[in-house]
Amino acid sequence: MSRQKHDWTAAWTASPQRPGTGFAPNWSEAGFADQTLRQSVRLSVGGEALRVRLSNRYGATPLRIAGLTVAGTGGAAAIKPDTLRELTVDGKTTFTVPAGADLATDEVSFPLGALDPLTITTHLAEPSGPATYHSQALATTYRAVGDHRADADGTAFTETSQSWYFLSGVEVAEAGSDGIVVLGDSLTDGTGSTPDTDHRFPDLLARRLVASGRPRAVLNQGIGGNRVTVDSAWLGERATTRFARDVPAQPGVRTVLILAGINDVGISEMATDSPFPILAPYTEVSAEEVIDGHRDMIRRAHAAGLRAVGATLLPMRGSGFSTPRSEAKRTAVNTWIRGSGEYDAIIDLAKAMGDALDPAHDSGDHLHLNDAGYQAMADAVDLTVL
Repeated sequence: MSRQKHDWTAAWTASPQRPGTGFAPNWSEAGFADQTLRQSVRLSVGGEALRVRLSNRYGATPLRIAGLTVAGTGGAAAIKPDTLRELTVDGKTTFTVPAGADLATDEVSFPLGALDPLTITTHLAEPSGPATYHSQALATTYRAVGDHRADADGTAFTETSQSWYFLSGVEVAEAGSDGIVVLGDSLTDGTGSTPDTDHRFPDLLARRLVASGRPRAVLNQGIGGNRVTVDSAWLGERATTRFARDVPAQPGVRTVLILAGINDVGISEMATDSPFPILAPYTEVSAEEVIDGHRDMIRRAHAAGLRAVGATLLPMRGSGFSTPRSEAKRTAVNTWIRGSGEYDAIIDLAKAMGDALDPAHDSGDHLHLNDAGYQAMADAVDLTVL
């Protein structure tokens, strides 16, 4: 049986999503059979031991894992062979994740520092069925036919995807209990940043904390297209619904930073002529409904003993989301975040980023940021607020 020798801190997370079309082709609906997945992540804090959390939250059948390993990242699909470790559950190298559930592995000794990369390799011998996944990884996942868990080079991994599959967290031992969850949408998920460079807002915030001499876990719980008030089969359950599983359930967390609502006010303005059918349903959402959603999440955070920090909604002028009505809604939400006093603290990202995105920060759609924009966003955070 697993021995619990440590307190645990989540060092990396991704919010699970239902199998679906996504913004780009992916393997979630087809699932896997007699294949090996190799996925790499970068931890925000380190520790002397780790365990991996897998999710079959949206699976219809039990997920049978034929083998699971961790190793230092060697670049692309390669690993550092001298670091290879096999993971177990209850001491067994083959195990099952029940349908609708998440599961943590046993701990394994694996010293890691803050910002170190880690590669997780999963062999799925039997058909998995449709796969719980995270649509927009902005990182390359590799796939090979057969069992290639121990391969040091990446030559067998000839297929790639830009999504993560079954992987929802990496936890490290005894790293403290002052972690930060960033809950949000594509601006948290990293849309517009360069893939495989870890230039998402939470990544860059973690780097600032490391540079300040006080590393803290910064956990990315963003889903592209996610809304505070509206459920979507492809874009995730509304933030108020997924809050309990994505925020207080993460070990070692003390603060939640909420950056959410731009899709609620923007998507409802695209109902008549949208080039993005994946964004449906085009539910009309008022500023008051978004504010009520924020209040609900503040209550949930406080009930779990967490500090709730609110971030104002970033500019969208010039984007497909921007109309006089949506801009008025954004202004109303931001006015409430700044002035209500209901958050424990606020980070005024809207003020820092301006009335419209600086061209040097714009990914091109006037809504999402590029690498420099996400860096400016992270630089705008007063670390003492956290």
